[in-house]
Amino acid sequence: MTAGGRRPVALVTGGGGDIGRAIVLRLAQMSDAVAIVDRDEAAANASARLVEQAGGRALAIRADVSSARDTAAFVEAVEERLGPIGIFANNAGIEGVVAPLHEYPDETFDRLLQVNVKGVFLGLKHVLARMTQRGAGAIINTASTSAIRGRAGLAGYVASKHAVLGLTRTAALEVSGTKIRVNAVLPGPVESRMIRELEGQARDNAVALRRNGEVARGRPQDVANVVAFLSSDEAAHVNGAAWVVDGGMTVA
Repeated sequence: MTAGGRRPVALVTGGGGDIGRAIVLRLAQMSDAVAIVDRDEAAANASARLVEQAGGRALAIRADVSSARDTAAFVEAVEERLGPIGIFANNAGIEGVVAPLHEYPDETFDRLLQVNVKGVFLGLKHVLARMTQRGAGAIINTASTSAIRGRAGLAGYVASKHAVLGLTRTAALEVSGTKIRVNAVLPGPVESRMIRELEGQARDNAVALRRNGEVARGRPQDVANVVAFLSSDEAAHVNGAAWVVDGGMTVA
């Protein structure tokens, strides 16, 4: 809750995707309003309509999270139009391609670092600047089980998600002792466009498919429920944590 017991404003980047939309809808149940940022304007608007149909308030914004100018602008717009951001789901990300490291395209690797790493960094930077002034807030970065394991054929994605976990831990240390918390959620395979795309590519890469044996997929809602917990007062003493949501895949 924000000061005075008011419900917080939530901001979700990548809110037009499968996991992002599930997070948007879940946070709408516990927030005064939800801002949805996505580079796909139609997808962001579709998520906003679902919130409004359920009786909530939503704001859709088209933006590129890897752009410092865009990030500064959408954080400013959300606070001007909806109010102080109390919950930030730093969720936007891309998957890249499946290819052996020695054949991995340079431009794809660069783009993954721009979106998945710099995008998370910029979101943290601009939202934390405001949360620090107010002394409260919850941030949840979307990493992946690829942040704590290697995966054949996914050099760019794995490297970027390891970096997200490093940023999470660094930010958590910097806000330690305040009422701001920074955590990460680490989904395993989830029924989504991203996983379908990667699996489709992996069928053409027998080594990656064989070495990355997985368990049954989860649902986007499974991830959203953990994000909601980490956003809530029930997680008041949780900071710098990496919450795995994978049905037990990484313990095998």
